Amino acid sequence: MVHWSSILSLAGTALVSTATALKATAPEVVPGAFIAEFEEGHNTESFYNTLGVNSVAVNRRLQLDYKLFKGASFQLKNVSNVDAAAEQIAGMAQVKKLWPVRTIPLPKDTIHYVGTDKTQAKAVTSKRQSGNTTDTFSTHVMTQVDQLRAEGITGTGIKIGVIDTGIDYTHPALGGGFGPGFLVSYGSDLVGDDYTGFNTPVPDPDPVDHCQGHGSHVAGIIAAQAEGNLFGFTGAAPGVTLGAYRVFGCPEDGSAANDVLIAAYNLAYEDGSDIITASIGGASGWSEDPWAVVVQRIVEAGVPCTVSAGNAGADGLFYASTAANGKKVTAIASVDNTQAPALLTKASFTISNSTTDEFGWTAGSPATWGNVSLPLWTPSLNTADPAAGCEAYPADTPDLSNYIVLIRRGTCTFVIKASNAAAHGAKYILFYNNQPGVISVAADVEGIQGAGMVTAEQGVEWVNLLAQNITVTANIIDPKAAPLVLSSEANNVTGGFLSTYTSWGPTYEVDLKPQFSTPGGMILSTWPVALGSYAVISGTSMSCPLAAGIVALVAQVRGTFDPATIENALSATANPNLFNDGATTYPYLAPVPQQGAGLIQAYDAAHASTLLSVSSLSFNDTDHFLSSANFTISNTGSEEVTYSLSNIDAATGYTLDPDSIYPSLFPNEITTTGATISFIVDKVTIPAGGKAVVSVVPTAPAGLTASRLPVYSGYIALNATNGESLSLPYIGVVGSLHSATVLDKDVTYLTQSSDATFNPVPANTSFVISKTNGTTGNAPVIGITLALGSALVRVDVIPQGPSNATEILGVKSLGNIFGFPVEYQPRSGALSEWDGLLENGSYAPAGSYTLLVRALRIFGDRTKAEEYDSKETVQFTISYS
Repeated sequence: MVHWSSILSLAGTALVSTATALKATAPEVVPGAFIAEFEEGHNTESFYNTLGVNSVAVNRRLQLDYKLFKGASFQLKNVSNVDAAAEQIAGMAQVKKLWPVRTIPLPKDTIHYVGTDKTQAKAVTSKRQSGNTTDTFSTHVMTQVDQLRAEGITGTGIKIGVIDTGIDYTHPALGGGFGPGFLVSYGSDLVGDDYTGFNTPVPDPDPVDHCQGHGSHVAGIIAAQAEGNLFGFTGAAPGVTLGAYRVFGCPEDGSAANDVLIAAYNLAYEDGSDIITASIGGASGWSEDPWAVVVQRIVEAGVPCTVSAGNAGADGLFYASTAANGKKVTAIASVDNTQAPALLTKASFTISNSTTDEFGWTAGSPATWGNVSLPLWTPSLNTADPAAGCEAYPADTPDLSNYIVLIRRGTCTFVIKASNAAAHGAKYILFYNNQPGVISVAADVEGIQGAGMVTAEQGVEWVNLLAQNITVTANIIDPKAAPLVLSSEANNVTGGFLSTYTSWGPTYEVDLKPQFSTPGGMILSTWPVALGSYAVISGTSMSCPLAAGIVALVAQVRGTFDPATIENALSATANPNLFNDGATTYPYLAPVPQQGAGLIQAYDAAHASTLLSVSSLSFNDTDHFLSSANFTISNTGSEEVTYSLSNIDAATGYTLDPDSIYPSLFPNEITTTGATISFIVDKVTIPAGGKAVVSVVPTAPAGLTASRLPVYSGYIALNATNGESLSLPYIGVVGSLHSATVLDKDVTYLTQSSDATFNPVPANTSFVISKTNGTTGNAPVIGITLALGSALVRVDVIPQGPSNATEILGVKSLGNIFGFPVEYQPRSGALSEWDGLLENGSYAPAGSYTLLVRALRIFGDRTKAEEYDSKETVQFTISYS
């Protein structure tokens, strides 16, 4: 049966030191839990009745009785016989497909600032935003949302279902209430506060987000209201109505199981959501996860679905997340904001006891500030000196107990700088940064009562005043009671470019993922009132809801929610980005599998009169090379248009490290060698309301190292006489994915449960297994490491003496061990303990065995033994007590 059993993460084990490049682990499963999809004409009660007749005891989890998915999830009571029961259930006439219940972790975004607004009024109902609004929010300007808002387009009447941690609708900027007439008007809590992803969900009708915050931040990006909003910003589509579907509980390390996600998506669909968005994802690379399959069905039923591409950019190519990697699902990458907003504690300063102005700062450690009003003193008037304050102060330094000491951040530690100031009586220190933004500093030194930081610009302004012998007095309100101030600085390093954390595609079938990008780095939005009301966070979790809001705006203008029409329009009008590695911007376009079509341009997508029939092209790998491709151009305008076609190369990224079976970590090696695209006709004239088919002939780039699987990409540019400039992204792979090594044989071996570091065992190790109490003491453990994803992993039990074994894929085998085979695994590492149980529900007889691990290669035929990478363990013996 398809599930992992007794999975342990490789992190922290001996295996990870051997395969240091392998960071990802397979999604965890809920032990003994499954999702059954029913055949047509069958229902939940008949299914459970049949289980009862067959004496299969289960605990019911969820009833999945929906228009697009009819089934149920359940957990077997007798976990020691999971495989036998699962095989029996899979063979039932009612069951079309059986999947394991897998968990998707709470997104790991970077929280930069959380505001604790001491002046926030009690939540009240807010008036809905409507009409024309001047929109200067940087992320809206970057994506042309401001231009649609200037036309009065706000998404009025459109319903967006948000699948997340719930929404704190008590926040004034999120409507102040729940139900009809409010911003958050529908939805439910599918899981309850105590849900971890592994225990049974306890649903209730109230989807409030009071302990996590993630969903509240997402909701504000879509539809925050200006009224009741301390900082006056709005979401991209403040006229929409939100549905909140809570799928995470309160534990910080919690997860959402895929049966809950399937239920949430189906509920959002059946509740009439016009668009559904989820900033959730897990390691994959394959489009066959049951959650991804359900999302695909909803898209095919006419509801656009945006899903975050993931925050695993460090793991390189071929790491598309589920369900973003689903067929027809719109995966959203992240670019960094052109502004770096910061939520700072509000204070003021006075110049020569006359002019008073405000400034923002962050309290650090220690933080016993209280209310302080003292003049500033600095050890250096050189605002470019990185070592200011690093040396002992001169003997004529004044008593610093009567000052707040202003020190530039630099080469030595905060503690050293604080110690030098404390030696002359300093109690309070404000550091000023040497780069954009501020951080929370730690300067725990005897005598120092309060430490904090201001921006580089603020510090320079003050030092320049002090250099003129102007007295500057800082008036600080106790940070425990001070209000917030929003600070924003230009991001001149990565602003507008792809975030380094954004996950790369494509899928293992070489489908393009992600589709396009929106700003997700350094995003200001709402946060639960109890947790601070506002936050600045980075992640594809932030770019995804902005894309959902933009889909609403585009749908309102174009008068359709057809997912293909909207995705194709957004793709064709997006702006491809140059490559940026987090420090440097290069003079070539970023690879398409990092950015998709590029940065969304909402106004252009909404008003374009040209539509393309596809959002991207894939020429696949060398083995499956698509030697030509067609797409259709539709001119929906009122005038004849001529389109000039050309090819624009994007960078090519090598998938694998040199002489390695493992993918390179970001920043992976990039080359500017690109493909050649030939056009049967490079100019096309289309009358008003007409269409034309364009044929393209690709030539893969030459001179690349095919064994490293370089992924080439680019854009077919369409420059039209009506002023529209469109582009169609494409990708391809030089080399054979099928020939790539999937299984790392060096880190696939037999170990034992009694060894905390999981070292390989010597040949002829003996294990004694208890059938009655489950595996206790010492048991065989198989460690498996996948360098690339595999659609099928087997672990066959090979007897080393006379047996009733049968031939399976050319080898005499008793069948798979408990928990195998498993399907559609990401590149990952796992340890699976074996208690002697076979996949048919029986126990392997006492005796000598080896375990044969076989991982199907990409594009492999699962019926042929030669299509697998394989590794056989040393011989060992088992007996039972």
